[in-house]
Amino acid sequence: MLNPHLKGLSCFACGTFHEPGALRTVCGRCGMPLRVDYALQRFEPAGPPTLWRYGPVLPLDPAGAVTLGEGFTPLLRVDDQLWVKDESRNPTGSFKARGMAVAVSMAKALGARALAAPSAGNAAGALAAYGAAAGLPVTVAMPEDTPRAFVEECRHYGADTHLVRGTISDAGKWLAGHGPREAFDVSTLKEPYRVEGKKTMAYELFEQMQGTLPDAIVYPTGGGTGLIGMWKAFDEMQAIGWIGPERPRLVSVQAEGCAPVVRGFLSGTEQTEPWLSPRTEAYGLRVPNPIGGFICLRALRETRGTALAVAENRIGPAAQELSRRSGIDVCPEGGAAWAAVKDLSASGWLKPRDRVVVFNTGTGLKYR
Repeated sequence: MLNPHLKGLSCFACGTFHEPGALRTVCGRCGMPLRVDYALQRFEPAGPPTLWRYGPVLPLDPAGAVTLGEGFTPLLRVDDQLWVKDESRNPTGSFKARGMAVAVSMAKALGARALAAPSAGNAAGALAAYGAAAGLPVTVAMPEDTPRAFVEECRHYGADTHLVRGTISDAGKWLAGHGPREAFDVSTLKEPYRVEGKKTMAYELFEQMQGTLPDAIVYPTGGGTGLIGMWKAFDEMQAIGWIGPERPRLVSVQAEGCAPVVRGFLSGTEQTEPWLSPRTEAYGLRVPNPIGGFICLRALRETRGTALAVAENRIGPAAQELSRRSGIDVCPEGGAAWAAVKDLSASGWLKPRDRVVVFNTGTGLKYR
């Protein structure tokens, strides 16, 4: 059932090798995230319009996947040189469906009997749905101020749902102390396969743009799995001969009230530091201490990208503006990304000739 070209897992930080045939969380040597490695060979995407059409660069045979039809979301043009990748079209209404489809598929294939994760909202809903599809019990914990729609979604799918005072970090601590002992942790970058689902966004861009890539990708960043996944995918594409050394410039967008990646990028550090008293109602961006922050910084610098924070009072109006311009139901995180595009265009960092893709990471319905 596992992809025969799956070579193993290696640590993003120290490079330590891990065998892929067992449930894995983080590096056994240093505790940092693990990268999935393949014996890469050129292939042509095949099959239905889902992320599983990229099976040769996914960790298991699509025939054994737990799937709800995720991926191949529309790339919608909103200006001559500007597109929105609308991830709200995924099952459960966000890009989190991609990562959970692959993570839950692998967890089930490798023998997990229950699943758990903290979440700011969308990941919990996706885990609840894919856990239900897999026939595995799910426990989630979320901050107590998470919008009600996210909470009810999890309960609707049968997940054991807990609300915790504080942030997603506090929800993770609550699960560590009070969650079921038998549950496998599928937290952001604390297992290796959510990245594999998220990286398919880059493969889709290559297909949807007729074998090319944009000049810049503007991406709202919380835990950073999608940013890291696309950066990884570009290296894979080069290895199989789809592209050369050129890369889209990656842009990480955060809220001013919680911007550890932006601060790390602007200060020139190799690691992010915890953000004290995080505040933003773009809940997917309220991740004060991302374990993969150092990988995000590496991806931004290697692609000659940048990072910027958006004022809280601009996020909602920007989401509304993009919705009224495009007809897309833009979430607050997507609004932050749209505000960043305007700032980068005004500063000249984005040129009129640049082909730019903005990610709308989920539906705005759950926030209203």
